[in-house]
Amino acid sequence: MKKICNLLVNNMAVLVIIVSALGMLHPALLSWVGPYISWMLGIVMFGMGMTLSLEDFRTILKRPWEVLLGVAAQFLIMPLAALGVVKLLQLPPELAIGVLLVGTCPGGTASNVITYLARGDVALSVSMSMATTLLAPVVTPCLIWLYADAWIEISLVSMMISIAQMVLLPVLLGLGCNHFFQGTVRKIMPAMPLVSVGAIVLLVGGIVALSSNRLAEMGLMTAAAVVLHNLLGLVLGYCMAKLFRLDSRKARTVSIEVGMQNSGMAASLAILYFNPLAAVPGAIFSIWHNISGSLLANYYCWQEDREKKADLAYEKKFN
Repeated sequence: MKKICNLLVNNMAVLVIIVSALGMLHPALLSWVGPYISWMLGIVMFGMGMTLSLEDFRTILKRPWEVLLGVAAQFLIMPLAALGVVKLLQLPPELAIGVLLVGTCPGGTASNVITYLARGDVALSVSMSMATTLLAPVVTPCLIWLYADAWIEISLVSMMISIAQMVLLPVLLGLGCNHFFQGTVRKIMPAMPLVSVGAIVLLVGGIVALSSNRLAEMGLMTAAAVVLHNLLGLVLGYCMAKLFRLDSRKARTVSIEVGMQNSGMAASLAILYFNPLAAVPGAIFSIWHNISGSLLANYYCWQEDREKKADLAYEKKFN
């Protein structure tokens, strides 16, 4: 059973692609997911909360400068990169809103795993994800109001409440369960990644099904916007970390945290406040950032191994 769970979790991107194709070809099979999208995001965030502990909050207090830099990078780079992509590709309003939503959301739940695979600073990754998620109910609506005001009118208070309900409350509930019921949580935790993957796969498939009519004509444009946005986040996140003289491990972590967004939250907000087409960038981002993150982790490991071999060769030559 454990092997099956690991196989499904490790191949989440493949599952998302398969279910998305199903939603595109046979929308009726997955359009029922629409009313439950925010609940599915809540399940994912609850699972994230169950992986956290009070010690993670102490980590933030121990290294506030690094976490603050990471949070600033997250909420500066990705919204501005989104705005740049929207202007460069001259996206229609529905897609522009979707890309901006992705850019203004906190770090994604998969970033911690990718950071581990990239031999980054996992404690910093967890702290950044937690800090940006806790700030999201206030920061995300304000950024949307700032950058998307030309296309839409939003209720700041209403969006703040929605994000608190979909993201903050489930995370805090998960954290509380982990703190007060550690024994029970330890027993069910092996199954939680599978539950989260199932929720994400259905969420993305449902969004594709709801917007299948227009996705055929705008799919390539949306994919180009998502890929460019993600790559800008990964590269600029790394550059900002190095600019402030963080070491290689921490720079990798900031890069991954900035480039990998909580795209499920972006898609859920799009469904709630705008239209299904605005949710498509978030759905595609959910697929792509897992692929790009995995490839980047492999590159970082290869680069580190190459540098170690070069150092060893240098030492042997001069010792």
